[in-house]
Amino acid sequence: MDDLLNEFLTETNESIDVVDVEMVTLEQDPTNKPVLDNIFRLVHTIKGTCGFLGLPRLEAVAHAGENVLGKYRDGELVVTSDSVTLILAAIDRIKEILAGLEETQEEPQGDDTAIINQLNEVAYGKPIETAAAAEATDIIEMPEITPQSSGNLPGQVSLEELEAAFAAAPGPDDEDEATPEEDKVSLLTRIGGADAVKVIIHLFHNRILSDISVKNLMEGVNTRESKVKIGDFFVACLSGKSESGPGISAAFESFISHGMTKKQSETIRKLLGSVLEEVDLSPLDVEAVLGEYDDFAVAILDEANKKIKEQTKKTDKDAATAGAKTGDKSLANQSIRVSVQVLEDLMTMVSELVLTRNQLMQLLRHSDNSEFSIPLQRLSQCTTELQEGVMKTRMQPVGNAWAKLPRIIRDLQLELNKKIDLQMIGADTELDRQVLEMIKDPLTHMVRNSADHGIEMPADRLAAGKKETGVVRLNAFHEGGHIVIEITDDGAGLPVEKLKAKALKNGLATEEELNEMTDNQIQRFIFHPGFSTAEKVTAVSGRGVGMDVVRTNIEKIGGTVDLKSVEGKGTSFSIKIPLTLAIVSALIVKCREDRFAIPQISVLELVRTSADSEHTIEHINDTPVLRLRDRLLPLVRLDEILGMSDPDEEAEKGATVRQEDYIVIVQVGSFTFGIVVDQVFDTEEIVVKPVAPILRNLPTFAGNTILGDGKVIMILDPNGIASQISDSTSDSSGFASEEDEHLTVEDGREAILLFRAGNENRRAVPLSLVARLEEIDVTTIETSDGKPVVQYRGQLMPLVTLDNTYKMMEEGRQPILVFIDGDKSMGIIVDEIIDILEDEINIELSSTIDGQIGTSVINGHATDMIDVAYYIEKTHGKLGSSSTSGHTGSGSRPHVLLIDDSKFFLSMIKPILSAAGYKNTAVDSAAAALALREKGHDYDIIISDIEMPDMDGFSFAQEVRDGGIWQKTPMIALSSHHTQKDIARGHEVGFDDYVVKLDRDALMTTIMQQVGKKQNAA
Repeated sequence: MDDLLNEFLTETNESIDVVDVEMVTLEQDPTNKPVLDNIFRLVHTIKGTCGFLGLPRLEAVAHAGENVLGKYRDGELVVTSDSVTLILAAIDRIKEILAGLEETQEEPQGDDTAIINQLNEVAYGKPIETAAAAEATDIIEMPEITPQSSGNLPGQVSLEELEAAFAAAPGPDDEDEATPEEDKVSLLTRIGGADAVKVIIHLFHNRILSDISVKNLMEGVNTRESKVKIGDFFVACLSGKSESGPGISAAFESFISHGMTKKQSETIRKLLGSVLEEVDLSPLDVEAVLGEYDDFAVAILDEANKKIKEQTKKTDKDAATAGAKTGDKSLANQSIRVSVQVLEDLMTMVSELVLTRNQLMQLLRHSDNSEFSIPLQRLSQCTTELQEGVMKTRMQPVGNAWAKLPRIIRDLQLELNKKIDLQMIGADTELDRQVLEMIKDPLTHMVRNSADHGIEMPADRLAAGKKETGVVRLNAFHEGGHIVIEITDDGAGLPVEKLKAKALKNGLATEEELNEMTDNQIQRFIFHPGFSTAEKVTAVSGRGVGMDVVRTNIEKIGGTVDLKSVEGKGTSFSIKIPLTLAIVSALIVKCREDRFAIPQISVLELVRTSADSEHTIEHINDTPVLRLRDRLLPLVRLDEILGMSDPDEEAEKGATVRQEDYIVIVQVGSFTFGIVVDQVFDTEEIVVKPVAPILRNLPTFAGNTILGDGKVIMILDPNGIASQISDSTSDSSGFASEEDEHLTVEDGREAILLFRAGNENRRAVPLSLVARLEEIDVTTIETSDGKPVVQYRGQLMPLVTLDNTYKMMEEGRQPILVFIDGDKSMGIIVDEIIDILEDEINIELSSTIDGQIGTSVINGHATDMIDVAYYIEKTHGKLGSSSTSGHTGSGSRPHVLLIDDSKFFLSMIKPILSAAGYKNTAVDSAAAALALREKGHDYDIIISDIEMPDMDGFSFAQEVRDGGIWQKTPMIALSSHHTQKDIARGHEVGFDDYVVKLDRDALMTTIMQQVGKKQNAA
């Protein structure tokens, strides 16, 4: 394809995507002038480029659309839904032409007369219905043939017709009585003299200043002086005494200095003509004055062209001088277009470099005091930075995948007669373009489903006590090394009874099985192929395809999709996908004599089982299971899945031969299971290579990679393994229903990480706070400001010890706990990880030691609970007091409800409240809190964050104070903003106090005061 045409197609498609979105925005806010100006500019650019490239069909459609947009911009037309629909139809036609142009490198044949005529009619102010009717009945009306004229030959007329035409024609008496002799001499007098010229020039200047195409000609000009000069020039010219007035250069100095173009001159002539008509001059006088303008306009243009040439020479000279001094720093030269294939090739080379780096580092680990140690570490660092840099070139905002959704929602509103508000949050969240392309279609399908199945008709919503306009919300955010996209609607939810009937009809489950399932398990049947509850097939839905394809496509890229729905309240889908598919973190395991890689995105934790440990493999109906924190997880032996086990050999050895097993706990969607392996190695950044064609049909493998020692190993696909275990289990065993979730919230049990650091005391921290467990080479630990730091994932991460007497390892690999809050990271140096278990954090003894909340009995042992907030404050600055004094005892513990969308903050503050003697329940949204209220849960005090998605703290407080069992419950607002305006608004909506979010000392004092007030009032 020609480079110029290729560039045109790329830019035009980008522009069309922007116009598509912004036309919907303009329809919602017709007064948004910046949006309108941008749309007009983009369409104008498309039209102009088409003319340059010789694309007449494309140019004609764009030009017709530009005419309507120009009328919008000038305020001559009002933006209406029908006219926006017509322009969007023109945009669709442009897309069709572009698609044909891209395929054949030639403009496709087609007739666009109908849509161009409609656009032109709208531009002339006719209603769209009238324009359409005119197009449908575009018939030339012929004069009716009367009996008197019927006898004439073709081309002849009757005498009566000739006389009627003669009578209707203007006669000599009807013409203006001007004569050529006095035309020029009396022109000034005929138009009203010098006073009339002043009025004309005043109006003329106003027209110029209000027209954006010529307004620049008056920039920096004293308008009053300009009116005087041009007025004097016209008086002299129209009186026939040109020499008595100012010259052209003096009168039109601003036009010349600003380089008036021929097109601008034509515009000015039109403006002058409109002014002359406005003051009621006769047509002959108007033409005479415009004739005078035509004469001196030529001279103005000549002068303006000379001025432009002089300025161009000066500008080129200055640019050359400036370029020689400072280099070219124009914005246009700060970015370049690069072919995607070039980036793919670059990524491939970086991948090979990563493999080579891994091999060199493997050799380094097996050699002592090598002279290559420092250069190789530097090479490793440079490789990591280069890898991250190349990854950034592939990253694109997820909003690119959302670009066409506003248009889709708009069209669906018209098609379905619904009112839908599409909200997009986190559109600038970035992920790999390869992943982005693969999730575009699933996202589109899910949004269409929300609009069609989820959002009810306006009348039904009003009857249900909802707002007439339904909300479909997309929210994207990073979570660890993944990206999470949530698609939520406040519609009718998934009908459980309908789904039951459909599942029973399709033979997916028996009636007894359905009765034992939770609502959430039943709702997950929508992911089965061919499952649809639509009553009829439409252009939008009802064909029985969709959600199973969505799940399959997302799982192909190592992602998961989860579902939560409450009938009558709405539905939420959560998609979790890796940021990139090219280079991923993987856990290396061993089975028999071979090693395999398991993508880290699917790994939840590792468990070692042995005869003397608390974790052992049990068997139910000859099926191995693991009892982990009161849950039974199905197990699969990797050697059996891969066909590497020998039944005879296993029979000889017996079932009790295995003294020790390693179990990798993985999660696929909502299905959690364990993979039994022989040995677990380290995690490693691996380069994903496509699987060989001969193995492509095996669901067990997702690809292969090369390890640091040069060995090629297979990458396991947890999705494929899960499908081999049991398809029905994969679909129906899942997260608890909403009721179960709230019960879990009420239960104080949570995952806890146990470890030792510095002494024999057992220490603990909530597992939800820990981002990663790492082992770092002690040689990579450096010092900054007298404190240990390590380069971790592209930035310096400070390391802390739990006491000043702790001695780090002098060689080998040091275990650390990594904590990440936003863009802050910190590592705590430890000796060993003891276990991960689930228990209730009940602080029985408060602590006066800095960095320690108190002591709790966990798994039958006294365990010190560390204060992560203290160490984050120690490494990244003050975050508030770490005081935990004020323990209220365990007799009657006040119950606190915590609401904050930051799970890190919740996990950090809960142990502190527990240490102060409070029983606490934590939820991550206002909606979840209100659901607890509906179930009758009561609390002594409510603490709510202000800045939360969906429903902020102010709206939540208003909802609570409007009625219900919490109407009189004390409420404390938490916010990072603490202005008088915020405090006043907080009190206005019902908060009893307002505290800076990270000032824990003030928070504890306020809680004590509010609880005391409530107890005294009671």
